[in-house]
Amino acid sequence: MRPSGRNLSEMRPISIETGVMRHAEGACLIRCGGTEVLCTATIEEKCPPFLKGSGLGWVTAEYGMLPRATNSRNRREAASGKQSGRTQEIQRLIGRSLRAGVDRRALGERQIIVDCDVINADGGTRCASITGGWVALRLAVNKLMKAGLVTSDPLIDHVAAVSCGIYAGQSVLDLDYAEDSEAGTDGNFVMTGAGRLIEVQMSAEGATFSRDQMTDLLDLAEKGMAELVAAQKAAMA
Repeated sequence: MRPSGRNLSEMRPISIETGVMRHAEGACLIRCGGTEVLCTATIEEKCPPFLKGSGLGWVTAEYGMLPRATNSRNRREAASGKQSGRTQEIQRLIGRSLRAGVDRRALGERQIIVDCDVINADGGTRCASITGGWVALRLAVNKLMKAGLVTSDPLIDHVAAVSCGIYAGQSVLDLDYAEDSEAGTDGNFVMTGAGRLIEVQMSAEGATFSRDQMTDLLDLAEKGMAELVAAQKAAMA
């Protein structure tokens, strides 16, 4: 039995609300159970110096967690003068995941920055950031297209992510914090809407896992991805 009472292959309730920021070119608030992340996309009409003259655009991301997003206060990273290794790892994951769904030549020499700020954390914050970050990116690109600043759609496909793991010896979909903190195996699956894999992060936290178990988790991830993409489409409708 899962702590939440969910079935093994059951996602937490998902909602994506757009129009939550006045000034950002694209923004949404994604809720995955008790996890809530505010995602915004900012368009800059210049690319990073290393891409100047290449004709290619760039998509990058920044990630942060509010001090009381968890059950005890986290010190603001700005107070220490540097980001933690965890924060850097997560925002790099978000950035490269979103770039995998972008035709950077069609985007042109400009940069889109996707900011993901965790308001409430209950497991799966990086996955929610990728899923919501794509919606913010989609909204920003829509503005470029409407203004005639790009001639073809730079977004190749949906991009979303979901966590899966082995909890109490069973393969489960969409871990919340209670499960994530005790999982024997923890995995994050980033995929396109067509089911193509972008990145898989899996590790044995307390016990090793078999190839068959890994396949079970991938099957669960594919089910979860279908639900996430449906939520993205509903948010854009």
